[in-house]
Amino acid sequence: MPRHSTTQNNQIFILTGLSIALIIAVLLSPFASKNPTGLDQVAQDFNFESKAEEDHLAKKLPFFSIFEEYAMRGVPESVATPLAGFVGTIATFGLSMALGKLTTPKRNVPKDNSALK
Repeated sequence: MPRHSTTQNNQIFILTGLSIALIIAVLLSPFASKNPTGLDQVAQDFNFESKAEEDHLAKKLPFFSIFEEYAMRGVPESVATPLAGFVGTIATFGLSMALGKLTTPKRNVPKDNSALK
């Protein structure tokens, strides 16, 4: 069995995790409950859902025109939720990787000088 470097092991771990997350997001999202979330249910039970702010901050964000209630706008309903899960998972992964790269201190890796000898 070949030995992998720490970097290769980390890459395998990250790609495996991303793959599992994408499988869950794409294949299982269509089976998510259509019932209201806990907060929405409480608002309905106590009759204050009509008091919700209609012009909330989320409507002003640039991606609001793309997503609507856990689905993508403008695509067939059968793929709207899985596609939103895919895009959301990739976006979250990308932001997490970028944040990790920005906040992780750089390591001083010695250069291989064997080629100079």
